[in-house]
Amino acid sequence: MTEVRGKWAFVTGASRGIGYLVAELLAKQGCNLVLQSRSIEHLDGIMKVAKENNVEAYGVAAELSDLDSVKSMLDEIEAIGTQIDFVLNNAGMQIAYRTEYFDTPVSDYTESFKINTIAPAMICYHFMPQMIKRGFGRIVNTTSGIRLEPQQAGYSASKAALDKITIDLGSTVEGTDVMINLADPGWCRTDLGGDKAPNAPESALPGVVLGVFADDKRSGRLFSAGDYHGMTLEQAVDMVESKKGSIYN
Repeated sequence: MTEVRGKWAFVTGASRGIGYLVAELLAKQGCNLVLQSRSIEHLDGIMKVAKENNVEAYGVAAELSDLDSVKSMLDEIEAIGTQIDFVLNNAGMQIAYRTEYFDTPVSDYTESFKINTIAPAMICYHFMPQMIKRGFGRIVNTTSGIRLEPQQAGYSASKAALDKITIDLGSTVEGTDVMINLADPGWCRTDLGGDKAPNAPESALPGVVLGVFADDKRSGRLFSAGDYHGMTLEQAVDMVESKKGSIYN
């Protein structure tokens, strides 16, 4: 199991929902935090949690649909000089639910791909070479289990593209101590999932952080949070690390 105490994690979408819960869990494990939100002020709650757990933390503001803003955010972290050990690309956007899906506007795709695919890819491309150079790092990209729903085509297609990027990048570091994997939190009652979702946000833990804590040098996997619901972090990591076999079939 990977030790996170004293290391640094970069968490996007950290001001609310599952991103907040992920950052809270990491803080309680002694991990220092770089926290992204659209506005620094939105991070006050999770910054308080970090302080209560005696870990270092600071916020960075970025609008992920603005790719220049994403680059500026990454440049800011670089200028501060923080060595990022863990990346959790949690932030995402569900643009719309189109009952008349044959009328889906092009903007559903362009906006979804900027936020859900291109921005996290930029973040991976920024931090992953640094991790490879140091010989250590973990990246977790949050995906979605939505299938067979053309009503959400922009969202589901953008997440499918992120899956492909993650798996392909994972093949380049398989067997090393740099790991990049996917996490599906399931349909949860968050701002993205809506109040009709069947699952509480807390049900996504510990599944959505297993890509950080697993220590078996395997990449390109999908961790479905529902498979680990009710387990302790230690139990879930043991279950992950006990699985064998190739994932590149």
